[in-house]
Amino acid sequence: MSDALTTFCDEARSILRTDAGPAGRERVRALAERLVADADFVAAYVGPDAPLGKRTLYQDADLGFVVLGYNQDKPHRSPPHDHGWSWAIYAQVASYTDMTEYRRVDGGAGAGTAELEVAKKYRLGPGQAGLYDGAEIHAIDYPAGARYVRITGTDLDRAPRLRYDEAARRAMVIESASAS
Repeated sequence: MSDALTTFCDEARSILRTDAGPAGRERVRALAERLVADADFVAAYVGPDAPLGKRTLYQDADLGFVVLGYNQDKPHRSPPHDHGWSWAIYAQVASYTDMTEYRRVDGGAGAGTAELEVAKKYRLGPGQAGLYDGAEIHAIDYPAGARYVRITGTDLDRAPRLRYDEAARRAMVIESASAS
């Protein structure tokens, strides 16, 4: 691992051991902004010459958090989704990711009939990071060439989450890292 990635993982581990709640995760989000601003880290893991697609850069054996690097050659828009009981931090390296946050207005929870409304839209640019705590519903939209780091509280391949179909007004359980 690069010095910056090692430092990030050590500091994130220390923070999350002390405070695994919202304040601790916010501190890790701020650390992620520093990480993606480090030129050596970017060159080694998420630079223009990095392999395409998603790569696991680190998984913490004790706390379970995962650091992933993304180098996207095609544009993509995810459907609205959440991270179940986990959390995620998206930290932009290159290009941008448009984020849309939603609130569920049908009064329900879990899978089944679901109606969403847009709560907030914004763009993450290089050096910026956003935190999504568990059941916060959001969608991402990025162009070809987008590069970013995502830190999750657990391996999302093992965390049931919800994906929302706005047209059908349905929420469905998914159990893989892909919300598409």
